[in-house]
Amino acid sequence: MLERLIILAVTGAVLTGISCSLVGSFVVRMNLSSLGFCMSHAAFAGAALGLVLSVNPLIMSIVFSTGVAIVLGPLAEKAKLPTNVILGIIFSLMISLGLIFLNLTPQTAMSSVALSILWGSILGMTVQNVLFLLGLTCGTILIFFLFFKEFQSIMFSRMLAEASGISTKPFYYLMLFLTGVTVAFSLKLVGGLLVFALMVNPASSAYQFSYDMKRITILAPLIGVICCVAGIGVSFVLDLPVGSSIAVISSVVFGLSVLVSPKRKRG
Repeated sequence: MLERLIILAVTGAVLTGISCSLVGSFVVRMNLSSLGFCMSHAAFAGAALGLVLSVNPLIMSIVFSTGVAIVLGPLAEKAKLPTNVILGIIFSLMISLGLIFLNLTPQTAMSSVALSILWGSILGMTVQNVLFLLGLTCGTILIFFLFFKEFQSIMFSRMLAEASGISTKPFYYLMLFLTGVTVAFSLKLVGGLLVFALMVNPASSAYQFSYDMKRITILAPLIGVICCVAGIGVSFVLDLPVGSSIAVISSVVFGLSVLVSPKRKRG
């Protein structure tokens, strides 16, 4: 039984590390690090509402995070404000709703289910969770493979991409949608308050070693997997929360990558 739990945990960690870091390479390049932060709290609010309504928290977290992803782009354009400004507004709304929803369920507010929403619960990983993560990871890789040139053009400059004839809106909105879904499915491993670290830190580390987007989209998931597996190992040995361990490991890796970065030496 224990062996099965460990296999599921490690498999889930590997898949989460790949999907989060791959999407994170776009988030970091577009200077939208607050996107992962906002999406994670949207997923947290959705999962908390799931507790109130006695609905599967994973389903509600997906509904909330994808909902935010769908309205984010059009809302920013209608309001004629930078995306980061809209993200700040949505973030404050989502964290407030999450706390309100947890307050409405005092009998479960400190239960293992509620805590897993905040900090993650890798030992609660099920075969169904792993299959969902597998589908998400394969889908994300396929989308990046098929539309890499379009994504790369948008990451370099949306204005130039539009001038060259690329309709950037569908691809930009698709990336926002992927970010929301990735955050929601990663909630089980890292938790709503820490999943943005797994999205931003490995990708930021990868950017320390290369300017080539192809290399970065390969290196970032590799670093993400290493951070996830190492974080699980540390949490098991020291009896620490998995999400917190992964966040600390990924932060340490980022710090080390800055110290040994060829870009730093060149600068």
